[in-house]
Amino acid sequence: MIYLRLFITFFKIGLFNFGGGYAMISFIQNEVVFKYGWLTNLQFTDLVAVSQVTPGPVGINMATYTGYLATGNVWGAGVATLAVCLPSFLLMLWLGKFLLKNRHAPRVEGVFKVLRPLVVGLIAAAALALCNAENFIDVKSVFFFLAAFLLVFTRKASPIAVLLGAAVAAFWVY
Repeated sequence: MIYLRLFITFFKIGLFNFGGGYAMISFIQNEVVFKYGWLTNLQFTDLVAVSQVTPGPVGINMATYTGYLATGNVWGAGVATLAVCLPSFLLMLWLGKFLLKNRHAPRVEGVFKVLRPLVVGLIAAAALALCNAENFIDVKSVFFFLAAFLLVFTRKASPIAVLLGAAVAAFWVY
């Protein structure tokens, strides 16, 4: 019965939690420490630390480790991991089908006309946030950027081919 309880608990966490793994921490703690007692506070603190240093999303790592600690085997880890990922997977599956079916609808096209420049702006903002005294932009990097941009947008070159070409060129230049 613990497997069903694990699945329901982590499915609920995956379904109702927004903001990524760090936003899940208090929700997971409430469920696994206070509500069900699967972990002690000390174990939960260790769980957060291990989840942060292990490769992968923090929330998924926490679900995996909690499932393992609660059941003592990998089946519990698998159930908790599947449960926390399943809501997002199902939502993306539904959204993907909806967008494929309605991609030519005027409202959907209008939303994407607004989203495209916003995404470019967010990526540019992230890139600029990384520019500091340690990470300066040199002339060669600007040249690579402009060349890649022009190849993709004016010549309709494959972005993957441009990326691979830039990697090879950068290897020789730097």
